[in-house]
Amino acid sequence: MDLIVKNARLAGSQTPVDIGVTGGRITAIEQDLAAEGKVVDAGGCLVSPGFVETHIHLDKSCILDRCSSRRGDLEEAIAEVAKAKAGFTPDDVYARASRTVEKAIAQGTTHMRTHLEVDPGIGLRGLEGVLQVVEDYRWAIDIEICVFPQEGLLNNPGTDELMVKALESGAKTVGAAPYTDTDPHGQIDRVFEMARTFDADIDMHLDFGTDTSVLDVDYVCELATRHGWGGRTAVGHATKLSHVPFEKMQETASRMRDAGVALTVLPSTDLFLMGRDRDHAKTRGVTPAHLFLKQGVNCSLSTNNVLNPFTPFGDCSQLRMANLNANICHVGSAADMDECFNMVTERPAKLMNLKDYGIEVGNSADFVIIDNATPRAAVAELSPVLAAFKRGRRTLTRERARLHFPGCGCEE
Repeated sequence: MDLIVKNARLAGSQTPVDIGVTGGRITAIEQDLAAEGKVVDAGGCLVSPGFVETHIHLDKSCILDRCSSRRGDLEEAIAEVAKAKAGFTPDDVYARASRTVEKAIAQGTTHMRTHLEVDPGIGLRGLEGVLQVVEDYRWAIDIEICVFPQEGLLNNPGTDELMVKALESGAKTVGAAPYTDTDPHGQIDRVFEMARTFDADIDMHLDFGTDTSVLDVDYVCELATRHGWGGRTAVGHATKLSHVPFEKMQETASRMRDAGVALTVLPSTDLFLMGRDRDHAKTRGVTPAHLFLKQGVNCSLSTNNVLNPFTPFGDCSQLRMANLNANICHVGSAADMDECFNMVTERPAKLMNLKDYGIEVGNSADFVIIDNATPRAAVAELSPVLAAFKRGRRTLTRERARLHFPGCGCEE
């Protein structure tokens, strides 16, 4: 064997096992594995499939020094980034996206879906830069591109052609931002049409705001059912669903479950942008994903933006998103804490229809060693990732912190 990870504690198991890897794939999971190969001792720590990021924006990350944020709302963020995009070049996008991807790798992320903007202002320069990142970092992370119209589609001539070109040039998923168009349902119709033409999955920015009189997710569910796109359609943000009564939330969740429409909640961005219309009793604006899970909706948690006007912070830690979500949404039960971990691992893998994910014999050897014993403890304590592996190759090492007690002889 090429690699044997000893004393690995898997989720839901009390007894450590050994994981054998050959040719980049898991070939054995058993106690006291008798085989020769390079040995890594997990020391009884949790070994989990790598984290999965379903909703991040590599192309516009790390641009705080080019933008201002006075009001801190969605409209300002879109306008500020639109101005900054005029100066983007493929090399500039590559440099910033690489910086962000390296943060993600350092936090144990092994799969990613990045949402990427095209419009007449930026053209395909962002795509060109990110495509090179996809190729150059394949040794540590698989990155999928979702192309979408941040500044409108039907009301922004030339954007449609650019989205088609991006799908022809390497984007695998098509997205939307209907609230930026004068005809939101028209944009949704066109995106489903593109998806059918290119046999692409769909991942939309949707129902961002507080006005619950109209929910576009209802129309998305209708089209997903009509076109047989259940299990291939996801919506992100959906902050309006945090403002509806519980009965309405259950009704919408049931509709999403039946249509096979998944939900991605973006705790950091939604918390930062929501509640700007109030000077007191500010709303959190983060939809309680764990309640949608209980209705049968597949859900994920994700980072969204890093160091830009939409979210002026971020270290690309999916465990941090799980912990933040638990705090915001009053998650306390052991089962719900476990689900917070699942929403940054196996559930987003399902959302992205990854066929080779998970610690099972035959799957790609993409996993992390986390400095704790269980998923819920890892979420609660924000436990560091000590090591990461991609196709059986070690891609990350992090040393544990050491306390220098008086007299220990280790002060220097």
